[in-house]
Amino acid sequence: MSRARFLAGAGAAGIAAAGLLPTAGTAAAAPEEGTEHNRRRGLTHRGVCYEVGEGETPGTIWSTARMRHDMRAIKNDLHAGSVLIGGDGIDRLTSTATEAVERGLHVWLQPTLGDRPEADILEHVAEAGRHAERLRRQGARIHLSVGCEFVLFVPGIVPGDNAVERIENLLSGNVDPEFMARRLHAFTARAAAVGRSVFRGRLTYAAAQDEQVDWNVFDIVGIDYYSSHPRRADHVREITQYLRWGKPLAMLEFGSCTFLGAPEQGGMGWNTVDYSKDPPEIRGDLVRSERTQAAYLTDVLDVFESMSLYAAMAYTFVTPDAPHRPEPRYDLDMASYSIVKAIRDKPDDPASGWHWEPKESFHALARQYRRMR
Repeated sequence: MSRARFLAGAGAAGIAAAGLLPTAGTAAAAPEEGTEHNRRRGLTHRGVCYEVGEGETPGTIWSTARMRHDMRAIKNDLHAGSVLIGGDGIDRLTSTATEAVERGLHVWLQPTLGDRPEADILEHVAEAGRHAERLRRQGARIHLSVGCEFVLFVPGIVPGDNAVERIENLLSGNVDPEFMARRLHAFTARAAAVGRSVFRGRLTYAAAQDEQVDWNVFDIVGIDYYSSHPRRADHVREITQYLRWGKPLAMLEFGSCTFLGAPEQGGMGWNTVDYSKDPPEIRGDLVRSERTQAAYLTDVLDVFESMSLYAAMAYTFVTPDAPHRPEPRYDLDMASYSIVKAIRDKPDDPASGWHWEPKESFHALARQYRRMR
């Protein structure tokens, strides 16, 4: 099950680890990029998330040729200066990171092996970190994120055998908040230590909005941001809480699905698909709206720019296992956060080849990125 199908977390469940929030402090910051961000206005890094999962059907299998095509589009057509490369599979991660660096993109490398023993996940972080360090020593502009929303993807923090079951337990309140916080803090500290042992650049982690993370062990505060507010000031007020650490703040994900009302669904927009049906169907009478997605992305991007945050990475580039179809009931792209729509060559064949076409959000971000760089 791909990340795009269960984009949710402790924030979506409204769960906070009461009484266990660490106090802001300082950590030894990595030397690269210095403090130039504090002397400029606007974002330092603007870009998009790019996932390198192996694919869930024969038609969505990852390929080097497709990845290279996508990196060209991200650099030349989206006008992004940065790309967050996430997923599992060291070969896929490292080849994509190398390609992005060669195209002049700033890279966030984020290994996200999930539903495996902790030792396997940490070794996956170490392998990715070693490659990031080799690229850094060769002059690449690269940061390492040690993972993403551990409450969902690391067994033992929240009850459940997989991310879907953990989400269900979060939403139903079947968790012990203090136990969850202790396990999250412990594993995050271990992941940060592994990252530091192999990588000498700047270190971060992509946290769900209500995950209680000890940011003392990282150089950059990383948040996956999916809030919807009627007023700009409400975004500013919410985001300001993450600045209390006195460290650069990166929105390592921000996004919306592609239907009317999707921004209000935030990180739960994926839950509009009934995967028990064959083929999967959209629930209810959703109305496709690329304009809604584009407006949300550009509106919150304006907020990030106005606050001179460190980085903002739109989630996500493409979701091949949620293809667009003209029939609303089967248009899984409505429940996708991607800024391009995947289209199968043979709509009824999951093994069919596919291509992507830009959505309105792609063009809207491209205009903003080109103007702001």
